[in-house]
Amino acid sequence: MDATGTPFSTQIRLASHERHTTVQMSSFMDDLLGGRLSVEAYARYTEELWFVYRALEGAAETLKDDQVAGPFIRPELMRTAELERDLGHLRGADVRPEDLVPLASTAAYAARIEECARTWPAGYVAHHYTRYLGDLSGGQVLRDVAEKTWGFDRKGDGVRFYVFEQITNPAAFKRGYRELLDAVDVDDLEKQRMIEECRVAFDHNVAILRDLEREFPLSA
Repeated sequence: MDATGTPFSTQIRLASHERHTTVQMSSFMDDLLGGRLSVEAYARYTEELWFVYRALEGAAETLKDDQVAGPFIRPELMRTAELERDLGHLRGADVRPEDLVPLASTAAYAARIEECARTWPAGYVAHHYTRYLGDLSGGQVLRDVAEKTWGFDRKGDGVRFYVFEQITNPAAFKRGYRELLDAVDVDDLEKQRMIEECRVAFDHNVAILRDLEREFPLSA
């Protein structure tokens, strides 16, 4: 808690709210959620996510025993394998994710995650929080849209990224995650740096969505 008694999980959520709204209001995401884009646009977005999660989860083994980041490394959250299965469905079994080329904005985002993982575990936690709690919440809306718009089987190939099979109670899991944030072992100054890094993470996400918006204008 800070001097006002506000839990850190509340501080970080409130501080990132404006950036979160920007992501939600992006034209690409709005059109994707509205079912107005092609399955190709959805596939391209899935490709970009693979690079982000490879960066996040590639650091998991190194950070699992870290005092700050370690408690957040949870196997039930891992998404890389599910993304690769989705890409196999979307792109064909012969397409290897490692042969894909990320957008410049995606490469910059992944590089920032990897830098934090190497040099600043608390910053890594900020990126971890921004992505995974979003997946457990708003990501479920996109899964539902994808199933209805492009005909994917319910919770099947193509949308497995959004299916957390090992998390039977997402609401309880998110409560537990926020308790980990409240208990994070850093001082108030470091917490403020983490909050700012959450804003950086949102800015990276917005940059990717803007690049995709240019690639898939609604008129196309």
